[in-house]
Amino acid sequence: MNMAPTRILYIDDDEGIRRLVARALTRKGYEVSVAATGAAGVAMVTAEAFDLCAVDHYMPGMDGLATLEALRALPACPPIVYVTGSEESRIAVAALKSGAEDYVVKSVGEDFFNLLASSFEQVLERAQLRRDRERAEADLRISNARLEALLKEVNHRVANNLQMVMSFIALQARMLTDANARDALQQTQQRIATIAHVNRRLYTSDDVEYVAMDEYLEGLAADLAATWSTEACERRVRASVAPLKLATDKAVALGMIINEWVSNACKYAYDDGPGDVRIGLTATGGRLELVVEDDGIGWPEGDAARGTGLGTKLTAALARPYRAEIRYEQTHPDRALPGTRVIAALPLKPADTGAETA
Repeated sequence: MNMAPTRILYIDDDEGIRRLVARALTRKGYEVSVAATGAAGVAMVTAEAFDLCAVDHYMPGMDGLATLEALRALPACPPIVYVTGSEESRIAVAALKSGAEDYVVKSVGEDFFNLLASSFEQVLERAQLRRDRERAEADLRISNARLEALLKEVNHRVANNLQMVMSFIALQARMLTDANARDALQQTQQRIATIAHVNRRLYTSDDVEYVAMDEYLEGLAADLAATWSTEACERRVRASVAPLKLATDKAVALGMIINEWVSNACKYAYDDGPGDVRIGLTATGGRLELVVEDDGIGWPEGDAARGTGLGTKLTAALARPYRAEIRYEQTHPDRALPGTRVIAALPLKPADTGAETA
């Protein structure tokens, strides 16, 4: 398949130079058009498509710099090579700053035509590379947009499926007469809800690698408060978290741990009365510290906190991959109700947070 020759427009007020340039460049395989003035050249580029323009500096009325400016203002301006005299380096620099791709020192002879053709080849090659890069970037943007849309659709469907599973569990729980079995299903439902909460934030956010922990834990606290509160026994669950992004897997693990600790506090800390449960998360000195505390009855000295069954095993399993150290303390050791504070301290790597990608 024969390719169309490269179309060149040479703008110069010197008729003899125009003829010589047109003849020399035609021999080199270019299709050459010429214009005697800057205004005529601009009109031709407006009406026709050229692959490249060459503009002489010294022209009456509209000089080369003015022509360059007018060409650059057109919607589809081709690359421009500026032609200057041998002592006009200042003008050449001004032309390059104004948008010319290259400049060639003007003379009469075969050397000038060869230099002109060589400059054209380089400029056209750079222009093609730019077009290829822009096309690749556009294709990449389209591909990324499709992948993001697909990922959001997958996360949305996962969220719907998790919601359906929770509905099945709630339906099954309502059919049971055994209180312990109902409680176990309720805890299972809440564990699934904790994962679903992260999933909701993933498909409504542009960042699927990291989770904003302040937003996530505030929402999780509200869900837990609604789950464990009754008209007679309100559970006020609050999160105090500085703006911090964590990798999604770590966010899910911490959310599950919080779910176990808060559920334990809501069930055992206050007996039949209302009470507060507080969630804190801080990152300092390369360590992450998660705290859940209450102001309740505490636990007998020397004994473990109440509810150390499946929840404790699950918490230990979730904490182990992150080398988290877990300890229990009394919130108010000098009071009648000493309360309970449980802390998980774990190392924090730069890759765990969104700081490097922000």
